Amino acid sequence: MFSHRSAQFFRLYSTSNGKSIRDVVVIGAGLMGGGIAQVTAAAGLNVTLVDHSQDALVRARNSMAYRYHRKLAKELPDNQQKAKEMVAQLLQHVQLQTDHCEAASQADLVIEAVVENIQVKKLLFQELDRTAAKHTIFASNTSSLSITEMADGTERKDRFVGMHFFSPVPVMPLVELTRLDSTNDAVYDCVKEFVKTIGKTSVDCKDTPGFIVNRLLIPYMLEAVRMLERGDAEAKDIDTAMKLGAGYKIGPLELMDFIGLDVAFLIIQGWHKKMPNDPLFAPVRTIQRMVEEGRLGRKSGSGFYEYKAEQSVDADAQIEKLRLIKSRT
Repeated sequence: MFSHRSAQFFRLYSTSNGKSIRDVVVIGAGLMGGGIAQVTAAAGLNVTLVDHSQDALVRARNSMAYRYHRKLAKELPDNQQKAKEMVAQLLQHVQLQTDHCEAASQADLVIEAVVENIQVKKLLFQELDRTAAKHTIFASNTSSLSITEMADGTERKDRFVGMHFFSPVPVMPLVELTRLDSTNDAVYDCVKEFVKTIGKTSVDCKDTPGFIVNRLLIPYMLEAVRMLERGDAEAKDIDTAMKLGAGYKIGPLELMDFIGLDVAFLIIQGWHKKMPNDPLFAPVRTIQRMVEEGRLGRKSGSGFYEYKAEQSVDADAQIEKLRLIKSRT
């Protein structure tokens, strides 16, 4: 006969109907966090989006509504009223919160999507661990950092996973899932079912730097920048060559602009620190210089290419964020 505790565990982690995760908290209202919140709410789950900035939360919610309406307008060209109703339904599933500990207190799943810095993430999870419900699963959306290192500061290593989404989240179908040796089988199955519920496809990978995609992608982009530094080819020609010659939809320098040079810079720094003798991860001076100048790619309006003003964000705010991170490490 089940004990009360066993029955509660079964109820929380049973994946028979794919609905065991109902209340999700996403921390970080940037491009990734907003996208994760959108696909979660679109699947009919309750999501609380958390950020220290109320303005960032409002912008993220407005962006969700805009992106979702644009998608539905294409799918339902003859029923715009239905599209508006579906956007309203989406927003009914979204709550905004500035206190991450309060938001996580009764969540089934917490997904972290904050800046790509291990110390910031570890501190966040340690704070959450003290206030989140015992059954809450923790997941990091990191694209490059150690899931094991984040989990080590918590008391829930059996309920900790990596859940790496790809940008733009509403469009990209892949999620890289990383389990630890300590991750409970039922918890991992529950997370995989959640990924299915929100319409994504998961792949399993070990807790290695960059997982699958970025472990292959980052060295590729770095070599493209080195080619540019050496004068082997111009940026446009490098990107055109990879699109027309290799069949890629986007070139390596265009992709780095899309991801953000600040993000790439932090990833490279972290990998080089862990693997200083690996030439694949040797720092590239051009990237550091461009970040220092505020040329972060699309988000700042300038990177390897120039972008329209409406595609930009406050570059000064991004640079200040990087300074703050460096002061903590």
